[in-house]
Amino acid sequence: MSNLARTLTVAVISPDPALASGEDSESHQRQAERCALLEKAMLEAGYKVVAILPASLDLDERIASLKPDLIIVDAESGVRDLLEHVVLASRDTQRPIVLFTDEDDTETAQLAITAGVSAYIVDGLKPSRVKPVIEVALARFEREQHLRAELDAARTQLAERKVLERAKGIVMQRQNCSEEEAFSRMRKLAMEKGLKLSDVAQRILDTVGLI
Repeated sequence: MSNLARTLTVAVISPDPALASGEDSESHQRQAERCALLEKAMLEAGYKVVAILPASLDLDERIASLKPDLIIVDAESGVRDLLEHVVLASRDTQRPIVLFTDEDDTETAQLAITAGVSAYIVDGLKPSRVKPVIEVALARFEREQHLRAELDAARTQLAERKVLERAKGIVMQRQNCSEEEAFSRMRKLAMEKGLKLSDVAQRILDTVGLI
């Protein structure tokens, strides 16, 4: 991955300690300490934390502006609400997501994986584990992206093949020629026009649709 040849940039999404009040202040203090620990571990691992962001309504804009290579979600609890914001913020540009939490909840874990989280770590916010966890998450994300690209390519190829077969049938019918001749004529036209064969096939279908 090209990101490993340079400093990996990371955006951390975390509950906002500034919202602490009353009986919740202790919990938010712990969250602030978690963020500080995580940031220190990231720097020691050779990564650059570009921002620690609350799950605010403008999170998608801030992430789009920062363009981090990786998103880390860090929350002692309240993971579901954070995930909703992160998923919305990542809908246009997919990035590997690592989640550190103390919530050992199977349903929440399943929700996280479905949402695109590459690594879900329970009670694992230990400096020595941060780098290995991130490296595994990056490798998993790359593999998933590769598989997704292969699937998209296969779907595109299948769709183009269907278009080609339909167009070839039309040429055979309209010009009273064999399948081989129809294909040859379409290929010749594609070469003359500097087009892909699938584009020529689609134009034939479009032309028939106008008649």
